[in-house]
Amino acid sequence: HFILLFSLFLAPAFADGGSQKSTQNLCSNDVSHKRQKRDWIWNQMHIKEEIDTPLPHHVGKITSSVRNNNAKYIIEGEYANTIFKVEETSGDVYAFERLDREKKAEYELTALIIDRTNNRSLERPSKFIIKVYDINDNAPVFVQKVFNGSVPEMSPVGTSVTKVTAVDADDPTVSGHATVTYQVTKGGEYFTIDDSGVIYTKEPNLDRETKSTYEIVVQAKDAPGFSGDSSTATVIITLSDINDNFPVFKHSSFHFKVPENISVGGEVGRVKVEDIDEPQHRNTRYSFIQGEFRDTFDIVANPYTNEGIIRPKKPLDFETVAEYRFSIEATDPTVNLRHFKPGNPRSISRVTIEVTDVDEPPVFTKLPYEFKVRENHAEVKTLGSVHAEDPDAAKRKIRYIQRRASPNGDYVRVSNNGVIQLPKPLDREFSSSYNITVAAVEILEDGRLSDRESHAHVHVIVDDVNDNAPELVSPEEPRVCENAAPGKVIVRISAVDKDETSPRGFFRYLLATEDSNFSLAENYDNTANITVKYGQFNRELAKFHYLPVLISDNGDPDLTSTNTLVISVCKCNEKGNFTFCEERAKQVGVSIQALVAIFVCIFTIIVIALLILLRKRHKKDLSGLGRNVAEIHEQLVTYDEEGGGEMDTTSYDVSVLNSVRKNGLKAEAAPSLYAQVQKPPENITPGAGGMEMMIEVKKDEADNDRDLLPYDTLHIYGYEGAESIAESLSSLGSGSSDSDIDYDFLNDWGPRFKMLAELYGSEP
Repeated sequence: HFILLFSLFLAPAFADGGSQKSTQNLCSNDVSHKRQKRDWIWNQMHIKEEIDTPLPHHVGKITSSVRNNNAKYIIEGEYANTIFKVEETSGDVYAFERLDREKKAEYELTALIIDRTNNRSLERPSKFIIKVYDINDNAPVFVQKVFNGSVPEMSPVGTSVTKVTAVDADDPTVSGHATVTYQVTKGGEYFTIDDSGVIYTKEPNLDRETKSTYEIVVQAKDAPGFSGDSSTATVIITLSDINDNFPVFKHSSFHFKVPENISVGGEVGRVKVEDIDEPQHRNTRYSFIQGEFRDTFDIVANPYTNEGIIRPKKPLDFETVAEYRFSIEATDPTVNLRHFKPGNPRSISRVTIEVTDVDEPPVFTKLPYEFKVRENHAEVKTLGSVHAEDPDAAKRKIRYIQRRASPNGDYVRVSNNGVIQLPKPLDREFSSSYNITVAAVEILEDGRLSDRESHAHVHVIVDDVNDNAPELVSPEEPRVCENAAPGKVIVRISAVDKDETSPRGFFRYLLATEDSNFSLAENYDNTANITVKYGQFNRELAKFHYLPVLISDNGDPDLTSTNTLVISVCKCNEKGNFTFCEERAKQVGVSIQALVAIFVCIFTIIVIALLILLRKRHKKDLSGLGRNVAEIHEQLVTYDEEGGGEMDTTSYDVSVLNSVRKNGLKAEAAPSLYAQVQKPPENITPGAGGMEMMIEVKKDEADNDRDLLPYDTLHIYGYEGAESIAESLSSLGSGSSDSDIDYDFLNDWGPRFKMLAELYGSEP
């Protein structure tokens, strides 16, 4: 044991020569009693990681110059007394766990020396560090398992692809411990890697169209000469596309059918090519190389599908050319020629376009049509004609129909055979031009008109004839002061003419009479000035002057109109300002429409008045008839006896009732209460005679007509007759009668019989 402890004590000293020298100096000073200050005696401690000998492992020794038999060494710190412990008398430090430098490379502790009797510090504390020596015990590890890289296809040898990285956890300051070397273990025939982890191409002709993705395996290990494990990673390398392939037609020939009425610019068909490059590198250009129809068709590449779209540049006609044949070429001018592959850079295909016949509408031989005619020319009846032909082989006859006209009206016509006619002379002042749209329709074999038609515009220009005299433009109401001086300009007048006026045309102005206090002076710009001739107007004699003005145009022949200019004579102040002018009565005109409306209103009022008068007269007649009916009724109900019963027809004049029935007269009196009561139905015994039937008819009329008087009041007589089986219906003797009739049914007859129900009802 003594030998072991001695060797452990000497280990730190041999590790560093300076430590031994320091210890000797301190010892010599202590012996000579020349030391001025006590101090700790040790050096920085070291220990290897992952020592495989039994624990504990000696780290080093702490020593102080204190000479005290009761001295005691202790250590403090995060890992003190757990991983590291010190022998309190000797100062030897031990590690009680195997250390891993990759987890922690150094430990910082504090050393103390105290008196074990009183725990008093014999010397101030001091910090020291324990460093862990590295051993090459870790293999390089890639930072990720899978790496991705990309390189353009057909790249030259040595083109950088991507970089991989592996990390060694050993101490990089120790030579060879953290050095990493790389090697391609799979795919080395296409790619290589250097010591920095950069991957390069090894093959110059990597073609994406042949193989677009490569998966290689890269190994990382320690530097040569050092043992240790290695690790691997997968690198996926994608070849990016370049434009190195020309387009090729999918078919050697294409055949299309198209109707002859296809619109210019419409799609005839599409030719397809195959370009194995990616879409962004497909830039196919199409062109014609054989055939004489380049001016008829055009072919343009679709930027999305790369197809060639054939379109007509002008109308097709089956009757002229029924089939087109030509060759087209497809190429790509943007192909990188440095990577051009063997093969033909041009692809050629044959195209056939078959034009099919279509029943086309007629075609006008001339568009548009324009005719001229002088206005108001009564002798001109026809202006010309329009003509259209059937472009198809059938060559059907054509009928012409007018579709639209501007202005609307029957001013210009077209006949069935296309003749443009004038039903009446045209007036240029109404419209300077007339337009119609003429439709040409084919006549089918069965006489019907085809549903296909074409249109032509016919423009008729009306040449002007000088048939309108110029008219005075009404100026503001001209006024003149009564004391105006001679030569005073009153107003400037101008004129207009409905006819056409040449740029050099002019109007001539003259006064119809010279016998006035006014004069006219032309300005030679189609205007003239009206001036005061003598001056001093007398308002007492005339407050208004009516001046006739003659205006002539420069037509052939020239026309003249007479226009009246009304000039007011006003009072003025000394400065010549108007102070008072008479207000001229304005003419009020009524239009024809207003007159028609007035007459219609008057006629309506007259008709309504006549209807009211007739109604009043009719009511008056009815009122007189009503009084007569009332008198007849009164005559019937004032008899004092009933007669011989229902079979007695001699007690009263039956002709009176019959006359009333035949005349159908109705009284104007208010509706009777009895007429509104619905009697319970009764059985009528047939064969009772004419009187019975007449009475029943009158009863029905009274029941159904609310306006008639109750003629059946003849039943109120006190005695009905000997032959009546119903006995008396009179109520005269009801009060003293011993009859046991129950009159409660009167309550069911409504409010009109309420009083009778109370009188004849059963007593409570």
